[in-house]
Amino acid sequence: MKYQYDPTKAERVIRFIETQCTHVKGELAKQPFILEQWQKDDIIRPLFGMVDAKGIRQYRTAFLMLPRKNGKSNLVAAIGLYLLFGEGEPGAEVVTAAADRGQAAIIHEIQKQMILNSPEMSKRCNVYRNSIVLKRDASFIQAISADADTKHGFNCSAILFDELHSQPNRELWDVLNTSIGARRQPLVLAITTAGHDKQSICYEVYDYALKVRDGVIEDETFLSIIYEAPTDADIFDPKTWAAANPGLGVTIKTDYMTQQAAKAKALTTYENTFRRLHLNQWTSSEQKWLSDDDWMSGVDALPDLAGRECFAGLDLAATEDITALVLLFPMPDDSFVVLPFFWVTDSAVEKRRGRTGADYSAFVKNGNLRATKGNSTDYRVLFNDILKLADQHKIKQIAFDRWNSSTIIPDLVDAGLECLPFGQGFASMSAPIKNLEIVVRSGKLNHAGHPVLRWMASNVQAKRDPSDNIKFDKSKSSDKIDGMVGLAMAMGSYMMSRESPSGESVYNERDIFIL
Repeated sequence: MKYQYDPTKAERVIRFIETQCTHVKGELAKQPFILEQWQKDDIIRPLFGMVDAKGIRQYRTAFLMLPRKNGKSNLVAAIGLYLLFGEGEPGAEVVTAAADRGQAAIIHEIQKQMILNSPEMSKRCNVYRNSIVLKRDASFIQAISADADTKHGFNCSAILFDELHSQPNRELWDVLNTSIGARRQPLVLAITTAGHDKQSICYEVYDYALKVRDGVIEDETFLSIIYEAPTDADIFDPKTWAAANPGLGVTIKTDYMTQQAAKAKALTTYENTFRRLHLNQWTSSEQKWLSDDDWMSGVDALPDLAGRECFAGLDLAATEDITALVLLFPMPDDSFVVLPFFWVTDSAVEKRRGRTGADYSAFVKNGNLRATKGNSTDYRVLFNDILKLADQHKIKQIAFDRWNSSTIIPDLVDAGLECLPFGQGFASMSAPIKNLEIVVRSGKLNHAGHPVLRWMASNVQAKRDPSDNIKFDKSKSSDKIDGMVGLAMAMGSYMMSRESPSGESVYNERDIFIL
């Protein structure tokens, strides 16, 4: 096993916090900071106790999403002090980052007060307005903000991002994350409550954290610690409050939550604030199309599909997008089997390295994504691969998006494959997507858990019009969804064949209905 739990390393951190750090405000001010059980078990022990054979920490990045008043500022302040005083990192540079100077100062002021309350820490450092410096080797903690004059030049050993949802853009996140490369065991700890902007860096990291937690993306160096109420839960039920607030009854009083819930019930304008700050629910109107549990409900081993009839959906790419061909096989028991195929350029693979989203190189290495040379789609490779698939299976029809189709569709038609232009709007997409949802939720779509298609399914955001028609929204989706678009088009092609068994236009067999 590459990583294992070392209790001595975890308990060292707990002992430091409980003996050297104190509460700094309220009725517990100057009293030892005794950690709650959930803080030890869910955060400290996995974060510091999971190590490799050389004792190096497993986790390089941790995402902690916790509602307000659960004591995260004190906890993060104490973790930062351990990283400075107890980690033993030569020339440690611990940066506390926030959206503005006021927010950046919150954790830093807590740390300074903790030092003043500790004779041991006080004698080992010098405390300045925006930094704390060790006398031994000039290791330091420094508080910076998104509007800091200088963001470059750091060689960070640890980064503590406070309230990541408040970051005005991704600049500070990107700059600091590139500053840790020279360190032996760097740590980036992002701490936040939920936000409302799904185009933000915080939502990008949150979405990635969910996928790592749920197994959609494999990243053994990323720790997801997310406390949130289920989106369909009763927000006025104390059980819902407890699900999102591990500190309920201790750091956050039940009476306070009762008052806030009553306010949300009385004032519609306050409901989203209550959801966001106290239940950790993102409050933007867009919702994921399906949960990962729904998507994985029909997974099984693939049957022999050689020579079987299928319908295809082709979503073409020009440069950095993924090209997707999805084969949909109707089965005798009214279920469906899916075979997806994906192509991407070498250039796109390289550009994704180090980004928060899925790592294309891992998909390529595992044989789930084919990389072609250059920085634009090699349609010769795509054409030859599709012809090979057509030799193996009876592809009745290839539905395709008209955009960028002139590059390969004429060649496929000349090769004897039937190709159908398929619209991407509500009129064309609504019925296939609704039928696809029914099939998925009933456990009748077997895609064998294909990792690229699973990742794309987790990215999908759906959009509805006033008549409840639905389509996939690429602009709102959290990342690539090309395979899901291809799957919807394949389902649309299948449904049209059912309306017209001959495969010709249904209106060649019946009159047009005039309403």
